[in-house]
Amino acid sequence: MTRLVNRQPERTGRILLALLPFLLLAIAYLLCSEARLAANPQDKLLPGFKALAEGIHRVAFEASRRSGEILLLADTLASLKLLLTGVGLSALIGLVVGLGNGAIPLLRAPLSPLVTALSLIPPMALLPILFIVFGLGDLAKIMLIIFGICPLIIRDLQLKTLSLPEELKVKALTLGANSWQLLLRVLLPQVLPRLIEAVRLTLGSAWLFLIAAEAIAATAGLGYRIFLVRRYLDMAVILPYVLWITLLAFAMDYLLRQLARRAFPWYYGRGGEGAAT
Repeated sequence: MTRLVNRQPERTGRILLALLPFLLLAIAYLLCSEARLAANPQDKLLPGFKALAEGIHRVAFEASRRSGEILLLADTLASLKLLLTGVGLSALIGLVVGLGNGAIPLLRAPLSPLVTALSLIPPMALLPILFIVFGLGDLAKIMLIIFGICPLIIRDLQLKTLSLPEELKVKALTLGANSWQLLLRVLLPQVLPRLIEAVRLTLGSAWLFLIAAEAIAATAGLGYRIFLVRRYLDMAVILPYVLWITLLAFAMDYLLRQLARRAFPWYYGRGGEGAAT
């Protein structure tokens, strides 16, 4: 008899099991919505699927009377510009500092405590300071994303660099490699797959910081729109926006995973460190 911990679902079964929780959530929502609407047809908390479809059509297919833009498209582009900028800069800074901290003790001694302290500060507590220093424009929102996720990426890459076998460094130095060659040709290729994984793990936090900042001070963006219509209790717009943000985050995670698997097949192959991700 096969033990439960040793049973692996087939591809079709894995897909069905992945869809099952979402199906159950949709059924639960439908039942709760119908119950509330039966008690109060004007209820806005859990709109029916027809109201949701009308809300989606209004923001995704109809031009705004005020601006002439498709609201969902304009908000998506505004948010993605900030998110990709913040995440990209965080990944670059995280790679440079994390690799340097892990490989160079003289750099790790002063920077590692600073990075640890920064990673323990709640990023949302810095938001008023960022608005004061950088203003209410896009820069403050980008800086919030960087302060929120960059220290985590740095610490993760530093630990990854420190965990690499010492034999790699010894062999490279024995063969005549200098410090730059050791960093760029030996350590960097080992750390890059971990960088992509770290970015994937921090995507949710990056979205959180962006939505929060847009809710406080913005004139466009997904977070701005959600908090703009909340005063009208327009759940027919809020729920599709939340679902759209979830789909965008899932798509970004999927693309990063496929990029990593194609760029670093040795890392994700059987027996590789990333085989289970």
